[in-house]
Amino acid sequence: MPAAKDAPFNALFLCTANSARSILAEAILNREGRGRFRAFSAGSSPRGEVHPYALDFLRNQNHDVADLRSKSWEEFADDGAPEMHFVFTVCDNAAGETCPVWPGQPMTAHWGVPDPAASRGSEAEQRQAFAEAYRQLNNRISAFVNLPLRSLDRMALKTRLDEIGDGE
Repeated sequence: MPAAKDAPFNALFLCTANSARSILAEAILNREGRGRFRAFSAGSSPRGEVHPYALDFLRNQNHDVADLRSKSWEEFADDGAPEMHFVFTVCDNAAGETCPVWPGQPMTAHWGVPDPAASRGSEAEQRQAFAEAYRQLNNRISAFVNLPLRSLDRMALKTRLDEIGDGE
């Protein structure tokens, strides 16, 4: 955990393509964390661009999207990268992949959410899939930011993070 009492916690959201779910989670935590958290996102095989429906949805929810971009998780394993306190996988593929070694032994959890970028159907149905992914992530992140992080021991915190990922 951060050495300074007021230092923000760093959280990294991982997904294979880093184009939708992890991007949504990054935006949500950066807003909901209100300076207590700094959120980042990355992918094992980044698509190289954020899905336009993800950006549209975030803009419609009044999120700042200016700095959102699809990037590799290697960026966060390099020297000089921010030390992560939490690493969350939000897709089943990323959860099963061999991740880089994250300096500082961050807490990890799997918060799987169906991939809205893989949804099919009409444009309205596809956009609804993004709204549903956002809803699920927002619920989990809301529970996360309200945990008493500095007073829970590592084992209790890990249990709580897993519980958040297991249900709504």
